[in-house]
Amino acid sequence: MATVKKIVLLGHFGVGKTSLVRRYIDSAFSEDYLVTVGVHVKKKDVVVNDEPVTLIIWDIEGNNSIEKARSSYLLGSQGFIYVFDVSRQETYEDINSEMNFLAKNHENIPVCLVGNKSDLFTEDFTKEFFKDKEFENCYFTSAKTGENVEDMFLDLAKRTL
Repeated sequence: MATVKKIVLLGHFGVGKTSLVRRYIDSAFSEDYLVTVGVHVKKKDVVVNDEPVTLIIWDIEGNNSIEKARSSYLLGSQGFIYVFDVSRQETYEDINSEMNFLAKNHENIPVCLVGNKSDLFTEDFTKEFFKDKEFENCYFTSAKTGENVEDMFLDLAKRTL
């Protein structure tokens, strides 16, 4: 019997939460922007360390602050993915306070920090821009190309066990 883990994606509007889920679950990407209203729940069965795990992935609506997210969406979570858009500073300028909120209110629940849209990095704008301590263990992903998407979800799944 598979272990079931609830994973919740958090972050501002338009950072690519839904696109990351679509890439991971369906191996698909669309340029069309679809606003998530409320929550979309998807399921994926994986094997982690020879153990079957069912990930129940909650893609919740974007908010400028985690504190504005419906607390009922966060209840029972075993992992969080906090997504920001590498090309929009307003989506990561409060990373410290967002991570502190999660640590304080959801102790011992692993958080995966994700800088999405890494395909927008250029010769002058690279992940070296994110060298500060708060980005130390950040995954840089691209829902468009699939870069690091599978690795990020599997890493978080391992950390929930």
